[in-house]
Amino acid sequence: MSSQVRGGTRWKRFAVVMVPSVIATAAVGVGLAQGALAASFSVSGQEFKVSADELVGHDFVQYGSVAVGKDLKGKDQAAPVAVSGFHDATITNMCQSVVTPDLPFGLGNVTLQLRAGTGKEKVYAEGLYLDVSQLDTDAEFKQMDIGVAAGSLTDYPGGVKGTTGIQPNTQANPNGFAQRSKEAKLTNVRQQAWATTAGTFKLPGLSLRLHKGVKECY
Repeated sequence: MSSQVRGGTRWKRFAVVMVPSVIATAAVGVGLAQGALAASFSVSGQEFKVSADELVGHDFVQYGSVAVGKDLKGKDQAAPVAVSGFHDATITNMCQSVVTPDLPFGLGNVTLQLRAGTGKEKVYAEGLYLDVSQLDTDAEFKQMDIGVAAGSLTDYPGGVKGTTGIQPNTQANPNGFAQRSKEAKLTNVRQQAWATTAGTFKLPGLSLRLHKGVKECY
């Protein structure tokens, strides 16, 4: 998949991409109940890229699902995704970018780029779910279980309950393949995704910029 979606883009569509980012910025630091931001929404017609020096998360789960929505021309679309979930995670030097192509009035491509956690304080998230289409990283897992039924991700031996399972109101098959780990450490992260949701998302040193042309995180 490519994050570059070609075709005519009107100002209204450009606003649809930009406005949610501004709203998300205003909501930084607001704690919501885990699962309240379940991915039952229609995803936008554009993938975005995320990079980070390091992500350390606890009660990690991963399973298959489907992201559904409309493309930039308003046609129905669906894409398979690997959902990565964390009870909580810290992220160092996070960058997120999305390119809106072919704007009118000779503007061409415009890139929205967001950066956070570039100083001493790291980005922090709780109830974090990432709908990923592509991921390149160096990974280390602790207490790993591979081949768990997705609907049983919170069930551990001895009656112990995990804190991270399938995100509510999504297209995931509870009988499908899944894996989990008590701790996951990802370094040199390069990720392409359709959606990110979190109960709490704290972004210290948040910087949001618009760049003419294509200036993605990687």
